Amino acid sequence: MRLLLLEDDVILGDGLAEYLRSEGHVVDWFQRLLDVQALAGEPYDALLIDWQLPDGSGLEWVRLLRGRGVSTSIIMLTARDLISDRIRGLDTGADDYLVKPFSAEELVARLRALQRRKAGSASPSIRLGAVEIDLGARRAWRGDERVDITPREWQVLEALLQRSGRAVSRNELEALMLGLEGDLASNALEVHVSRLRRKLGAELIETVRGIGYRIAS
Repeated sequence: MRLLLLEDDVILGDGLAEYLRSEGHVVDWFQRLLDVQALAGEPYDALLIDWQLPDGSGLEWVRLLRGRGVSTSIIMLTARDLISDRIRGLDTGADDYLVKPFSAEELVARLRALQRRKAGSASPSIRLGAVEIDLGARRAWRGDERVDITPREWQVLEALLQRSGRAVSRNELEALMLGLEGDLASNALEVHVSRLRRKLGAELIETVRGIGYRIAS
């Protein structure tokens, strides 16, 4: 998943970003609201937002995003632990709410739950014809055979699964794979898609001419 982490505490933010990256996520970490104002249109799978920031309220930013029709999953990360605060956060538009201090492992588990919902599955595993994909464990099978998939290939597969039913452009896929830093060779995305098709079946990923790719329905 590509994640936007908005957290002003340097120790917590750095630790979370490092742990999330070790779990295979792409993380863009910012410390102020001002830093994220120019990110409108950047694709993310989830936003992790602190309530109280040096230059404003993370919750008010959530309200603004929802008012603009942004449907990206949001988890509030905050020390505000009153029931009234939780209700306010969720009613404003957050999908989940974690009270500090929390474990990074719990945050990752909640992200997996969001991931399952976005992929339209109550189970950790998704079945597409002869292919079974466990997004949480990052494992895949084709029939009875376990399939080895590289981290980059997983990023492509996850991005498409979480946007099942629609075509995802090349630019969006590359942004989801890399975040704001890094660069891909000009044909790298096509190479990853080709390898996924070879491993999981050519029919799994459709090419949408002039747009990009989508998971076959």
